[in-house]
Amino acid sequence: MTTPLAGCTVVVTREERGELGRLLDERGARVVHIPLIRVVDADPDELAAAWSCEPQWLIVTSAAGAERVGAAAAARPTVRLAVVGTATAQRLAELAGRPVDLVPDRQLAEELAAAFNARHDRPQRVLVAQADRASTTLVDRLVAAGHEVTTAVAYRTELCPPDPDGVASIEAADAVIFASGSAARSWAATLGDHDGPIPPLVVAIGPTTAAVAAESGLKVTHVAADHSLVGVVDELTRAWASPR
Repeated sequence: MTTPLAGCTVVVTREERGELGRLLDERGARVVHIPLIRVVDADPDELAAAWSCEPQWLIVTSAAGAERVGAAAAARPTVRLAVVGTATAQRLAELAGRPVDLVPDRQLAEELAAAFNARHDRPQRVLVAQADRASTTLVDRLVAAGHEVTTAVAYRTELCPPDPDGVASIEAADAVIFASGSAARSWAATLGDHDGPIPPLVVAIGPTTAAVAAESGLKVTHVAADHSLVGVVDELTRAWASPR
């Protein structure tokens, strides 16, 4: 039986090939793994000090963030948990030892802020653990609603330029998936903008990532309707099946 992505060469830019690579393998794609970002730990003392705000809520914006605050959340069982997406919810729940209390229907920072603000008519003390390059959208909207927000850099992202062999692989690819705004920024910074080598199908995991890509000079051709790894692979599958 023919697999839906047979004949499609896809560039994966995440630090680890991981789950995204596995999903693409299952659908018959040829995966070219060229990591353009590297995740590194933030200052652990600064992260630990952020808990002094005695939050009622912990908000985490990525699985990488969950991995760095999960143990601290487990030690504070009364702190409620909120995340942007389902993958992050699963990882945080595993590490914290309890279910996440709030996940928005659409996996976007603004949707999480809206859902959080809708359920609280009194100010809450909130700790937001995020990347050093994170958008300010979530924090800005929580602050505007009157919540007491402390931000903590849970991890940092560094750009990783590809070697010449990697650039050659990109030039021969049919598609690239951007699963984060950081990856899109790194592509633009290390490979140039619209004049650089980029496959004909450029699929973003969601509108936030697509917006970052556009700001960086990259033309996104498709945006996943479901802002998850499965959703972005589904979107690529639809795009590959369409006449080109």
